Amino acid sequence: MINKLQGIKEHYIKLEHLLSDPAVINNRSKYQKYLKEHGEMTRLVSLFNDYQQVIEDIEDSKGLLKDSDPDIREMAKDEINTLSARKNELESQLKLQLMPKDSRDDKNVILEIRAGTGGEEAGLFAGDLFRMYSRYAETKGWKIDIIESNPSSAGGFKEIISMVQGKGAFSSLKFESGTHRVQRVPETEAQGRVHTSAVTVAVLPEAKDVELELNPNEIKVDVFRSSGPGGQSVNTTDSAVRLTHLPTGIIATCQDEKSQIKNKIQAMKVLKARIYDAMVKKQEAERSAQRKDQVGTGDRSGRIRTYNFPQGRMTDHRIGLTLYKLDSIMDGDIQPIIDELKTYYQAQALKESD
Repeated sequence: MINKLQGIKEHYIKLEHLLSDPAVINNRSKYQKYLKEHGEMTRLVSLFNDYQQVIEDIEDSKGLLKDSDPDIREMAKDEINTLSARKNELESQLKLQLMPKDSRDDKNVILEIRAGTGGEEAGLFAGDLFRMYSRYAETKGWKIDIIESNPSSAGGFKEIISMVQGKGAFSSLKFESGTHRVQRVPETEAQGRVHTSAVTVAVLPEAKDVELELNPNEIKVDVFRSSGPGGQSVNTTDSAVRLTHLPTGIIATCQDEKSQIKNKIQAMKVLKARIYDAMVKKQEAERSAQRKDQVGTGDRSGRIRTYNFPQGRMTDHRIGLTLYKLDSIMDGDIQPIIDELKTYYQAQALKESD
């Protein structure tokens, strides 16, 4: 690891010289390329510099263990213990930085929210979750557009699919996939009994054309009239589009736009994202099956979180995290949860890499 880090540091210093070279400065594309590479390495090199300094300080302190003054020897022991703990901490952080990054982290996201068990209450909570993620997207400066929605009669959604565009969207939202359970008293409940409902969330990285090429001959295109709540027609033309990928049977539908062409473009984005996600999950499943000490399956079908409104409590079952600030969470304050999940899964990845 040290040799690899030393090589990275040398390359980092070389980049610093290049970024001050007039020939590079005048070449915009080359300058931007080097600047991006330099920026991506800054955190790692900074940690390595700290690590090297700690190693040097430990060696200096070891030299004081031979001092004739017992107080100085005792101080040196304490210093070595403190520095050794810092050394271990820096080693863990360096290993984490050296781990291969998820190539999908900076991708835009197809966010799919569907009401599950619980009838209208599940539909209402699907709407609440969409609002939660929309508010969170606002705090991150992301753009969110509805691709497909199927409203419920009570004001929620049977299903709502949206595109979330912004730097690091998948990196932050990828842990949201799974079953979200809600426990609360419906407004129509006269006895004040708590009902339990469920909503499923799927977070799919957007698939670019360069990553996934589909054979047009393998895609069945159906057009039909858009329908609103209750099944009534909201369009007089066949503008809604359903795409079926024949080899996999994966389907995507879009009817929110008035233009058939726009609906087809949006449906194609969803279709590609679903196929891409299925491919990645298949690869992950094959890798997981080969691991001897598998910590978790990552199965999206599992219950991942419970929102208990009477107690104002949110519990994430994967990491045992419980927060008593449900109002702010439902208003989009989910960054603390995401940070805890990232830390947990990074720790798991480190264990598996040892």
